[in-house]
Amino acid sequence: MARGLYVPAYDGEPLEMRDFEGDAIGTAVGGLMEAVDIPALGITVYVNEEGLLRRLPFNSRVSFAWWYYVPEARRSMLVGDAVIVGEPDIDGADTDIPESTLEMFINPRQWGILIDPGGMPASGVMPDTMLNHVLLPLVAGRPQKVVSTACYASCFDAMAWALSLGERWPEMDDFAILPMSQVLEHFGVTPSE
Repeated sequence: MARGLYVPAYDGEPLEMRDFEGDAIGTAVGGLMEAVDIPALGITVYVNEEGLLRRLPFNSRVSFAWWYYVPEARRSMLVGDAVIVGEPDIDGADTDIPESTLEMFINPRQWGILIDPGGMPASGVMPDTMLNHVLLPLVAGRPQKVVSTACYASCFDAMAWALSLGERWPEMDDFAILPMSQVLEHFGVTPSE
C-alpha cells in the first residue's frame, strides 16, 4: 500500500490524500496507467495511458509540475485525473509520497518567483516591455536577482507563471518558485516582525 495524492483534472476540485492498494490507482485514473517520474520531487505521477486518445481534460496541476521539474517534457501534456505517489522502491513497488512534496502541494501559502536575469542588472530588466511591470528588483542581499511582484495562491500557479516568464524571457538564466516567507531569507535578510 502507498499513501498518495489524488489530483482531479478539474482545478476546482480539491486534492485528496488516499491509500492506494491493488488496482486502486488504475481505478482512480480510469483505466490503464502511464507512469511519469519527477525525480527532483521523488514522485511518480500516474495518469490514464489512453487519456489523449479518449480526449480527457488537461490536468494543469500535474502538467505544470512535470514541465517545471522536467523541462524536456514541455512538448507533452498530462490529461485526466492523476495519482501522485513516491518513486518506486528497489522492488518496483510504489512508495508513499514524500512529506516535503506533499507539504508543497497541499499546504496553503503564498508563492513567489525568484529570477536570475542572466547577468543583466535587475534595474534594467526589459525596461520597455510589459514584463517589467510584473518584476520587482530585490535590493537587499544580491541585487542581480529579481522577484515577481505577484504572489500566487498555490505552487501550481507559481509554476505556471514561472514557465510563462521563461517562455517570454529566453535570456533568463534561471528561475525558482519559493514560498514568499523564504524569499527574503534566501537573500540572508530576516523579515521584520
